[in-house]
Amino acid sequence: MSFEANGDRATFQLRFRSLVGEANEVTCPCDAAGHVVMDEMSERARSSYLFARAMVGRFYAPPEITPEVHRELAFA
Repeated sequence: MSFEANGDRATFQLRFRSLVGEANEVTCPCDAAGHVVMDEMSERARSSYLFARAMVGRFYAPPEITPEVHRELAFA
């Protein structure tokens, strides 16, 4: 799911913050409700997502749905 506002296109990502270090954070695209389409993910991304989901409370915090804004460049 996406929306448009002032020339920006926003999509959402499901973000698993690492409990042991920021370098291990896992993010994946999702809709506004947090639904992930695993069929559209690469094998590596799918494995990372499933691992993070299984390790919530041990290595990862519960996931957050965050907007991801992409700026559209306009040239005059």
